[in-house]
Amino acid sequence: MTKKTKADAPAVDTLTYEQAMEELEQLVDALNEGQMPLEQLMASYARGAELLAHCQSRLQSVEQQIKVLEAGQLKAWDAQA
Repeated sequence: MTKKTKADAPAVDTLTYEQAMEELEQLVDALNEGQMPLEQLMASYARGAELLAHCQSRLQSVEQQIKVLEAGQLKAWDAQA
């Protein structure tokens, strides 16, 4: 994995859900290795929190769109339909 600094990481709000999840997974893997200096660890944790909030927001937005499409009722997903 290529190490990115905060300066060359794209703004979270410009990322797609998939891009944010991929970066978040990479950060979690790097954090779990436990080999980061303290300052990099804190910066990575903060970036991860931003990515997580972005992903949660995107999911909530999609859920709201589905509710609108389903006339205000959240229905169980049926992959067969």
